[in-house]
Amino acid sequence: VQLVESGGGLVQPGGSLRLSCTASGFTFSSVGMSWVRQAPGKELERVASIGSAGTTTYYANSVKGRFQISRDNYRNTLDLQMNNLKIEDTAVYFCAWGWQSLDWPHKGQGTQVTVSS
Repeated sequence: VQLVESGGGLVQPGGSLRLSCTASGFTFSSVGMSWVRQAPGKELERVASIGSAGTTTYYANSVKGRFQISRDNYRNTLDLQMNNLKIEDTAVYFCAWGWQSLDWPHKGQGTQVTVSS
């Protein structure tokens, strides 16, 4: 399983970012996928998940209405559109294998998202 994220950066509160993940080493179209994040001093938090066909989604309450997860099973990519970003969204964001997990053992190297004025 190989997962490579891109698209993080520094943004002001209220701004937007789009994260992307390129997957390889497994049958992407057969697996639910997720974005998880880890803020300094905190545990991994499930942010959003999408089913294998892209028709089922989950969002944490903290991001509902602001973030949108999507996937392209032809290009083996997973995206996270983040709008109206808040300071508390600052974290390292990881693309992760699976719909849900206790510890997300298969995830990428992460991309830093910093929301600051």
